[in-house]
Amino acid sequence: MRIEKLSNETNIKKQLQKLGVDDGGINILASKAALHILYIHDLHVGAANILKQDALSIGADLAVPRGTVVAAKPKVDCILIANTKQLKTLARKELAQPFGLKELAKKLKAFAQVHKPDSVEIMGIVNANDDSFYAQSRFKDKDAIQTIEKMIEEGADVIDIGAVSSRPNAPHVSVEEELARIEPLLRLIKEEKLYEKVKFSCDSYEPKVLHKALESGFSIVNDITGLQNDEVCRLCASYNATAIIMHMKGTPQTMQKSPHYENVVSDVYDFFEQRIEKAQSFGVKKIVLDVGIGFGKRVEDNIRLLTNLEHFLILEKPLLIGASRKSMIDKISPSPVEKRLAGTLALHLEAVRNGASVLRVHDVAEHVQALRVSKALHP
Repeated sequence: MRIEKLSNETNIKKQLQKLGVDDGGINILASKAALHILYIHDLHVGAANILKQDALSIGADLAVPRGTVVAAKPKVDCILIANTKQLKTLARKELAQPFGLKELAKKLKAFAQVHKPDSVEIMGIVNANDDSFYAQSRFKDKDAIQTIEKMIEEGADVIDIGAVSSRPNAPHVSVEEELARIEPLLRLIKEEKLYEKVKFSCDSYEPKVLHKALESGFSIVNDITGLQNDEVCRLCASYNATAIIMHMKGTPQTMQKSPHYENVVSDVYDFFEQRIEKAQSFGVKKIVLDVGIGFGKRVEDNIRLLTNLEHFLILEKPLLIGASRKSMIDKISPSPVEKRLAGTLALHLEAVRNGASVLRVHDVAEHVQALRVSKALHP
């Protein structure tokens, strides 16, 4: 006899299938293998004591502060540790309990049903302007077309094109100037029918620019203001375009002036809930969420969002991450923008592990390779 320790990253369903377990058994066993660690804020102390006992009764556990059992404080933070099967059981149990546990039960059920995506799309970045923070992503007209074709060959699923820099403190650009920069490229894409080879996304929040892009075969609107403008919502709905809703604190001109959050995960989640509701009220059907790495965030905020990305999966929308060559890498490991590829790959692979299904990148070939290797390690 011998024992082999399997990684926690093991695809347990595939291992059970190889073992010859029947289908019903696979689902039951897989739900026991998936561990959930949930941090619960401001839980009524009575609810905490009930939840603790119910968790222990089914083999799960709830970590609570000292003094909880004697109700030393009216509300407490706690950490629930349970597998998927236990989470579903707790969700049923707490529906009949007082102290706000009925509401908690609904959230437990939502987390128990979360599934990470099976595939990841690569979105290549092309900038039709002269002031984006990474010089090698700047292209004009025919040079941009050659770059797009190269990215398609390298395996890009989407090409994201913008004509205005959104880096911190970037100067404001008029709609007329933005159109002047991007229109020649839109015209070439339409003439050569490149939209038949790859999906195109327009990185803009200006309705006039987005209308031109959608008329040129684009199918995705990448709006850093998160659909703030009602007219952008109407355009997405009328063209049945995918809307990428990004979170940003302030504007590119103000976003990095001492940003602060009490709880960045909760704040971004609340923002997404509001903007999803708005988008759907206009008839927008396809939505992708972007937590906005570097957009009004400190390094610690960016890290918390990336490591807790799975939290946003309960919104049941694909998650996009764009950390490519951003300054947070320099703040963690000092390096100029040209030497941040390794840091970018580390951040993006972590994002994929935590539930991202779209990566917005400057380096398509390197990301395609990294994802293939990662998939081979964790099929």
